[in-house]
Amino acid sequence: MEDQKIAFIKSTYENTIPFHKFLGVKVELLEDNFTRVRVPFKNDLIGDFRNNRWHGGVIASVMDSLGGLVGTMHFTSLEDKLSTIDLRIDYLHGAKAKDVLVEGKIVRLGNRILVVKMKAFQDDVLIAEGKGVYNFIRMGINAD
Repeated sequence: MEDQKIAFIKSTYENTIPFHKFLGVKVELLEDNFTRVRVPFKNDLIGDFRNNRWHGGVIASVMDSLGGLVGTMHFTSLEDKLSTIDLRIDYLHGAKAKDVLVEGKIVRLGNRILVVKMKAFQDDVLIAEGKGVYNFIRMGINAD
């Protein structure tokens, strides 16, 4: 059953959300409290055309959606809701014209609040890190 749940979430994340489909995001790992996705580079994602670097907003968007992805592992029903309250990204290095790997780990999951720390890498170099805080509403039978 757990494999079916992961396959459903992965497929939904990669194929149903138009922005993720446009980016070509691929889920590499999805566990209860940790996930990793890869975003392939394409010229449409350039923000600094002089240096051929990624647009920082794309990286922030992927980090934000990654927080939601790992949160969905704790949904109790398809009616559960998750929305961003706060997102903080620190850019450490400009992202070069190659794939970006983004990881996220749940650091707190309460009755209504989810906190996820994220990191973005290129070739094992940390290019950005951040934290997302999400409103998490369980509508399923296990809800409060």
